[in-house]
Amino acid sequence: MGMKGKVALGAVVGVVVIGVVSANAGSDSKDGGSGSGSKGSSASAQHKPGSKKDAGGSETAAKKVAFEGDGDFQVGKDVKPGTYRTTGNTDDMCYWERAKDASGETDSLLANDNVTGTSYVTIKATDKLFKSSGCKDWEAVDPKAKGSPASTADGDGGMFKVGTDLAPGTYKSTGNADDSCYWERTKDAEQGLDSIIANNNVTGTAVVTVKATDAYFKTTGCGDWKKAG
Repeated sequence: MGMKGKVALGAVVGVVVIGVVSANAGSDSKDGGSGSGSKGSSASAQHKPGSKKDAGGSETAAKKVAFEGDGDFQVGKDVKPGTYRTTGNTDDMCYWERAKDASGETDSLLANDNVTGTSYVTIKATDKLFKSSGCKDWEAVDPKAKGSPASTADGDGGMFKVGTDLAPGTYKSTGNADDSCYWERTKDAEQGLDSIIANNNVTGTAVVTVKATDAYFKTTGCGDWKKAG
């Protein structure tokens, strides 16, 4: 299908979400554990490292690399638990994975994603391995960081931190075709099924209310979003 299926309150509504693995991307992607030979798919917000403000309007200094965008990292040894961000990724070539062990088996997957633009991910102390392939370098995210949240969002930009990158409110996107627009509201950056508050695939015009209590808003394949209320 080349996109995520709709999931509501952690329950599978579509047929493409299996376990905690994100739904399938393109047919040429690596195996994300769905059994279909494809990774989980999601987009992320654009960000320009080194600029005073990122695309969401949040204040940022020069990018400080926490760890590289390619490799397997043991949690607690190679990488500390915490929330990290990768930016400037294109064409779903960035893939990451949280795992409970290093077996490489489907059952070891906790969460994964294909990324265009920016992705945030929280690595927990109970995770054993974090894998990253084809991604830009990861930077640590200061949970107390403040920004100037924008009232517009790139429809294929991906993952925006609510209140920092994107202001709460009702947003409208137009010009979506063939269910290619996917959006998601999440309560955290752990990126498992339990993280999802609401999501949808949309043809035509999409309207969604991003609440101040939401942690992140994800969007891929949509027309640009503008605040409508």
